[in-house]
Amino acid sequence: MRLVLFETAAGGDPQPGLLTERGVVSIAPAVRPGHTPQGTMGHLIDDFEAVRPALERLARTGEARPLADVRLRPPLPRPGKILACIANYWEHGALEARPLNMFLKNPDAVIGPEDTIVLPELTEPWIFMHEAELALVIKGPAKQVARDHWTSAVFGYTGLIDVSARGEGRRTWKAGSWLGKSFDTFAPIGPCITTRDEIANPNDVHVRFWVDGQLRHNYNTDDMEHLVPELVEFATGIMTLNSGDLIACGTNHEGLGPLQDGEVVDFEIQGIGRMRCYVRDPLKRTWEKGIYMGADSTNPEAVRRNRPRAS
Repeated sequence: MRLVLFETAAGGDPQPGLLTERGVVSIAPAVRPGHTPQGTMGHLIDDFEAVRPALERLARTGEARPLADVRLRPPLPRPGKILACIANYWEHGALEARPLNMFLKNPDAVIGPEDTIVLPELTEPWIFMHEAELALVIKGPAKQVARDHWTSAVFGYTGLIDVSARGEGRRTWKAGSWLGKSFDTFAPIGPCITTRDEIANPNDVHVRFWVDGQLRHNYNTDDMEHLVPELVEFATGIMTLNSGDLIACGTNHEGLGPLQDGEVVDFEIQGIGRMRCYVRDPLKRTWEKGIYMGADSTNPEAVRRNRPRAS
């Protein structure tokens, strides 16, 4: 199943729904409501097996609204935690995996489909980049989950764009703090949560990302240095993860590029779906468009272009 939060033209709080071939079907009557939309989705994750028969009936017979007639919201609008992998894809022709590491990204940075990424009015960050990632939706409480039992802690999957401010080259602003990944609007999530049974192997899905129609990220999750079971073991070995928390699995930096004012970005993950966001920069800064070409880029063309010439 593909679970969403959506708003109707009438407004009001987002309500839970199913994204089906017929359109978007409300499942609010079958779901225990929470105090917030995030709380409702947490209850849905916790109660899923009990309410699944009712959801399957609604998917077949419930009133379906055309997708064009609703507004999808982030399926997890305020996760308790967003853990994000640092790198985690094979790059630079590496022969050995780098040590697994993660950082915490600000949950208040979450936005959803058709929302706008707003670049901050600070002049110290040098550039702003996109990182398109598969994210694991946790079913908790999950603590010290061995990699062989990773499925017990994963409810499903969604997409996350880890928007990142860079201080110099590819270094995250500010150095050592990872604060450059937590500005408001820097965590677009969506378009839905695909339940775990819908994706046979999370380490075999394709991720693509376009800026104004130009394909940038274009990779398969089979290229992770540390695979999904290890990510679950690592994260739950450090802290308890609760239902609706997220683990973003990292990105292949070969597709990095700048984000700048007026651009339209599209993000698609196989088995999850596609979403669009917009970019606004009050300062109207500009950078070279396309795949990042700085001296420390991992893009092969950039490496050739920036290789020091013999005197």
